[in-house]
Amino acid sequence: MREWLYEAGIGEIRAALIEDGAIVAAAIEADDDGVRAGTIAWARLSRIVIPGRRAIVTLDGGEDALIEPVPKGVSEGARLLVEIHRASLPEPGRAKLAIARQAAADAVAADAPTLLERIEASGESLRQLQPHQPDALEAAGWSELIEEAATGLTDFEGGALRLSLTPAMSLIDVDGWLGLAELAVAGAGAAARMIVRHGITGSIGIDLPTAGSKAARQAAADAVDAILPQPFERTAVNGFGFLQIVRRRAQASLPERIQGDPLGVAARGLLRRAERTPGAGTRTLVAAPAVIALIGKREDWQAGLARRIGAPIGLRAEARLAISAGYVDAENP
Repeated sequence: MREWLYEAGIGEIRAALIEDGAIVAAAIEADDDGVRAGTIAWARLSRIVIPGRRAIVTLDGGEDALIEPVPKGVSEGARLLVEIHRASLPEPGRAKLAIARQAAADAVAADAPTLLERIEASGESLRQLQPHQPDALEAAGWSELIEEAATGLTDFEGGALRLSLTPAMSLIDVDGWLGLAELAVAGAGAAARMIVRHGITGSIGIDLPTAGSKAARQAAADAVDAILPQPFERTAVNGFGFLQIVRRRAQASLPERIQGDPLGVAARGLLRRAERTPGAGTRTLVAAPAVIALIGKREDWQAGLARRIGAPIGLRAEARLAISAGYVDAENP
């Protein structure tokens, strides 16, 4: 049975598609993600970067986006209706701006569907989770999924994958101890499952072992085709074992999100644990100073947590803790 688990947490929404007790696909929407892909919104052309080719528009909500190409006849300061083709992307040290295009002549301003609305439209079974219930996401392997996204490492029967994020593409290296042809097929299938599980899009390279024969290389490509849903484009597996895949890129993958904003991930994860910490009285969130500082800036997070658990919230910074090592103390456990 396939079922989406959906959790509206503090600071972010989480969802995972569960099949046979394991997570086969997952998604996160954070409250500071910015405009979603598919949104049609009014904007002002604020600066031309390359005449005729690239400009920056400022949406009415205040977010900047790149527009390529620059619409003909639109000058700096003019208002126009745009469609967001790709949401902004988190990256260490900076974020890539969203990418916009001029909207169709008959378009009207409208928000893109939320994660919940997209799941509902898929027709898959859906279960919405509550903090007082058993942690179904964790039981399915949520922490392991986040660790996999953070490190890029995962095992499969006969080998292991290493995902590396680069500005140009996401690279998946396949290694293992099976025979070369068998490892190429198994690794290609495992890589395809990783792509689906983490929502990896854009340009993707899979570095397989050199399988040798054309038949073995075709079998590896067939393994990808059997798992990866359309639409996508791919090359053949070349003689060096390299296969390139291109999938439409609309938002950040889980690894991009987790690796691009580790502080935010740690803070939201601590809030999630606080919701599920048993006991009574004040809940004190203890974490690295940077994590506590981020939570301290977000009064809405603190108020939301206090409301959900019906207790006051305390914050305590401990410099000895890594950003991922926060914990929660209950006044009366």
